[in-house]
Amino acid sequence: MARHELYGEDGSTEREQCPRCGDAFLGDYGDRMHCGRCSYTEWQ
Repeated sequence: MARHELYGEDGSTEREQCPRCGDAFLGDYGDRMHCGRCSYTEWQ
């Protein structure tokens, strides 16, 4: 994804960041949120 697709004009984003890494976004897979960098997973 391009940077302009992730961030709004004011620099904010609606995507949740990883609480373990801090600088990676969590991927939304329907039943879970997963960090590809550190493998942190939140089950929904």
